[in-house]
Amino acid sequence: MANRYALRMDDPNSWTVFDVFTGQPAEFEKKMMIGIKTRRAEKIVGELNTQDAKRREETGRET
Repeated sequence: MANRYALRMDDPNSWTVFDVFTGQPAEFEKKMMIGIKTRRAEKIVGELNTQDAKRREETGRET
């Protein structure tokens, strides 16, 4: 299964978490995920991909 969310470097140690299908920045905890430090961005992209995988599994869209 392809990951829906990925990281894009804005500046050194500044990242955007974005939706690979739309190209738009992701929203997490009601905030746009732009200009985030590396470790936090990596954690958020992991959480969003986990949530998306669970949602796809529950709706029968595993691929």
